[in-house]
Amino acid sequence: MTDPTDPTAPATPEGTPDLPYGTPDAPRLAVRGEARLEVDPEIARIALTVRARGTDRSTALADLTRRNEHALTLLKSYGDAIEQLETGSFSLTPELTEKGRHERVRAYHGRVTHTATLNDFTTLGELTTRLADLDLTSVDGPWWALRPDSPAHRAARTQAVHEAVQRAREYAEAVGARLDALLEIADLGAENGTPAQTRSMRGFAGYGSAAVQESAPALDLEPQRQTVYASVNARFTMTRPAL
Repeated sequence: MTDPTDPTAPATPEGTPDLPYGTPDAPRLAVRGEARLEVDPEIARIALTVRARGTDRSTALADLTRRNEHALTLLKSYGDAIEQLETGSFSLTPELTEKGRHERVRAYHGRVTHTATLNDFTTLGELTTRLADLDLTSVDGPWWALRPDSPAHRAARTQAVHEAVQRAREYAEAVGARLDALLEIADLGAENGTPAQTRSMRGFAGYGSAAVQESAPALDLEPQRQTVYASVNARFTMTRPAL
């Protein structure tokens, strides 16, 4: 009979080596450790859409360029509070008449989108209202998040490992044994929770002709706490149980 603890044991007929299940003198113990932390967000993202419409292509494009430049100038005026600024898409689309024998352009619709990442939440409410006060400009967000290298991810992983060790120790003690050696830690990943998108301002936009007002009232935005989750599988050997 094949000894399952022998590393030189031949493979099973299916081609998979026998798994080491331990021995009476060194039983194997497998546990899972998990951690879930609630932490404050580190960044917030907002999406900006600038639009223009006109019966003439050149006029629509000129209006879009002017409004887009105005919006970007406002964003960049906040300096280091804007951690990242990215342009998503640009389009200039003709609108055709619905009736008639010949296709005719009724109007041109222009649009450009941007995404801004902020690290200073004290200016977020003021910036969003000032952007939304621009002509034919809409704002979506904020979406709260952690950076990929946030210390919160490491804290969650460390806590998950500690929990696995503690759980294994308790199982061993329950049968009159103690942990002997660590065989394996399998990292199942430490990932941020579902991106927080509940506190958004969908449809909060400016469609009039009013200019930007320096005294535009700032929204009171409360950052949404983030959930960081980590899970590991750990395998140990323990001393002979006192059964």
